[in-house]
Amino acid sequence: MRDGPGKTALRQKALKVLQRRKQYEAQRDQLSQQSWNMEQAGMMQDNLKNVMTTVDAMKTTTKTLKKQYGQIDIDKIERMQDEMADLMDIGNEIQESISRAYDVPEDVDEAELDAELEALGEETMMEGAMADSAMPSFLQDEVAPPQFIDEPPEQSKIKEPAGGLS
Repeated sequence: MRDGPGKTALRQKALKVLQRRKQYEAQRDQLSQQSWNMEQAGMMQDNLKNVMTTVDAMKTTTKTLKKQYGQIDIDKIERMQDEMADLMDIGNEIQESISRAYDVPEDVDEAELDAELEALGEETMMEGAMADSAMPSFLQDEVAPPQFIDEPPEQSKIKEPAGGLS
């Protein structure tokens, strides 16, 4: 287009359209920012409601716990624990008393027991070498074959009680 009144009028009209466009864009940006702010305010309000609900729940729980713990007597629990420990001690004493061995001396020498065990092991190995079905000598006396009822017991096999019979 040539320079002239037509071009100038078109130019002015284009400038006005561009100004309106910028105004509309500015209004759009302003409305978008306002919308964003409203969304943020709504989210903050929701978060505040959640916090208040949580605080109320914590208060209720604290009251309930205080009430329940108020019903518990720690001294009573301690006494009950002491009683349980005493009962366990009594039970252990009873078990020790029942399981006490009568014929085993209190002061058994470990070295003597080890030597006796080793000797029994050697004896068993020697007897095993002689006869596979042979019974060790320390078991032969107590594991004798059963005797018939009709026959009287042999005098050598009868053992007398420790105190003797009167």
